[in-house]
Amino acid sequence: MYPRPFEYLAAQSLDDAIRELSNSDYGKVLSGGMSLIPMMKLRLLSPDLVVDIGRVEGLGGINDTGTGVEVGALVRHAETAVSPMLPEALRNAAAWTGDVQVRNRGTTCGALAHADMAADQTAAVLALGGVMLVRGQDGAREIPAEEFFVDALTSALGPAEVLVAVRIPRTEGGSAYRKLGRRGGHADFAVAGAAAWVEMTDGVVSDARVALTGVGLRAELARVTADALVGTDGSPVAVENAASLVDQDVPMIEDLFGSVEYKAHLGKVMARRAILAAVEAA
Repeated sequence: MYPRPFEYLAAQSLDDAIRELSNSDYGKVLSGGMSLIPMMKLRLLSPDLVVDIGRVEGLGGINDTGTGVEVGALVRHAETAVSPMLPEALRNAAAWTGDVQVRNRGTTCGALAHADMAADQTAAVLALGGVMLVRGQDGAREIPAEEFFVDALTSALGPAEVLVAVRIPRTEGGSAYRKLGRRGGHADFAVAGAAAWVEMTDGVVSDARVALTGVGLRAELARVTADALVGTDGSPVAVENAASLVDQDVPMIEDLFGSVEYKAHLGKVMARRAILAAVEAA
């Protein structure tokens, strides 16, 4: 299929992009285009303006800021997947996003802004305590990841805002991401995926975050599970008990890939695997 007619702008600066988005009735930002273009061709989205930020300088790096690492808006999945500066959970998730072509063209920030309910990197950024760096007409603002994913394909970005980077705080501990894809293994979108970050102090879990994707309308933190981990020794029994609680505060939905009961089961399995890997890394 073909998209409906639209205007195209290759922005030369962020100011250009934000100004044109502000003047449009319904504008969308294009970075890699791996989500936007297919949805436009299916006419699930019909923006009147597409603003391409691919030529904007300064958005393509992975930079150590001292207190964390910032992944710019034009950093490809393939770059995120192999960066030694980034935690394992985000590298795992990027490496398992789409196929080779998608990973070489699509961007980490683009996937986050798209906020697909079964995306991989959304869960990783949640578990890692990421912060979205946003620019708009009113200047810059920071949005914690736990406030960014609002609903299915809906983020906290305003209509004339651009996600310019995601910041991953520098922390102690280990992290991991595990998933079952729609084509089995790690292939395709997640039927269920879980990311975990665990900090150990003197052999005891002192802090933890666990996030799920693919099982509900958005990536979401499993706070009950994380709370159940803290204070334990991170043993397989303790992890099993904590992972069994993921469906207590993560709403599950039925879809073409499984019932609520199946999604809850898979969510627990993936959470257990991710937490065990994070504990081992910690």
